[in-house]
Amino acid sequence: MVAKLMGCRFPIALGAMLCASPGARADDPLVFIAAFAAGERGAIHAYHFDLSTGHLKPTHKTSDVEHPFFLALSPNNNFLYSTHAKRSGGTKNEHVAAFEIVGATGQLKLLNRQSSLGRSVCYVDIDASGKTVLVANYLTGSVASFPVREDGSLGEAASFVQHEGSSVDPARQEGPHAHCIVVSPDNQFAYAADLGLDQVIGYRLDSPTSKISACEQPFAKSLPGAGPRHLTFHPNGKHVYVINEMADSVTMFDYNSKSGVLTSRQTISTLPTDFDGSKNHCADLKITPDGRYLYGTNRGHDSIAAYRIGDDGYLTLLGIEPSLGRQPQNLAIAPGGELLLCANMSGNNVVVFRIDTKTGGLKSVGNPIEIPSPVCIIFRST
Repeated sequence: MVAKLMGCRFPIALGAMLCASPGARADDPLVFIAAFAAGERGAIHAYHFDLSTGHLKPTHKTSDVEHPFFLALSPNNNFLYSTHAKRSGGTKNEHVAAFEIVGATGQLKLLNRQSSLGRSVCYVDIDASGKTVLVANYLTGSVASFPVREDGSLGEAASFVQHEGSSVDPARQEGPHAHCIVVSPDNQFAYAADLGLDQVIGYRLDSPTSKISACEQPFAKSLPGAGPRHLTFHPNGKHVYVINEMADSVTMFDYNSKSGVLTSRQTISTLPTDFDGSKNHCADLKITPDGRYLYGTNRGHDSIAAYRIGDDGYLTLLGIEPSLGRQPQNLAIAPGGELLLCANMSGNNVVVFRIDTKTGGLKSVGNPIEIPSPVCIIFRST
């Protein structure tokens, strides 16, 4: 049985269809969605997003990128960075690619690519100065940082760190598996969630040189077998939330902005109490801009868990909403904080939900858009 958010309906059926082709307004943001596939199916799709209706209008498709898994946007909105994995002669070449955003339709001009220095590159982030891009390599369990040149292209790696160790699950935690690396809001630190080690590994970031180095606290430990995957900071800069892929939970840490130390405070399930125990793995989490609500995805249960965030940072589960597609991989919250987009990777669709700002409840808006293997959604404000 699916839980319901208090004070809000959660229809499983899709809502009424939106108007077919509304005209784009000047203040409609661009949305970039990565399709994780090879050849022509692997692409970065651009859409205009109507903030009043939730309508996504396709504007451009960039196809000269294969298996784009994660995206990052420069602070000035001029450049987009993507993971890129291309198979050539039996060898899979892993890169991070730099693009210039040309015009208002989301056309992307390839600037250059740099090797990710690992295998299964799965995450990319950029610091607040726009001068450093960081990547995480899942299969080989490493992270790297790259300087950004004046024209937005990437220089050769300034730092490379190979994680080491293992954890309690011999099948999935036989070695390190870095799943993300995220820059802190104060631009002083970067944190990598390593699923294979059950650790959130901290680095001090030197933005002028684009180098990372070990923190005073080398890592914060997750519960054994948790498998930390993605993390995000609360808008107030006081807390970090980590979604645990293997344990189907979210952990809240207090964040010390002076030392970079993370202190674990709470772990809470993403699943209903009556879940039958079938296979599930969490994927992504996002917080509304006002810092009141957090949402996390369940792949297998195919749902979005919604939480209220207290003044002390602690989470209270409000309810669990069907994602209206299989394997919800990634979430994005639109500017203004009233609409949430969910990329259902195996369901080959993106669903828009309206957020009830009084209750945190979700209600689907219109029909999903069809897109092959959507894995990452990112907004570019006008």
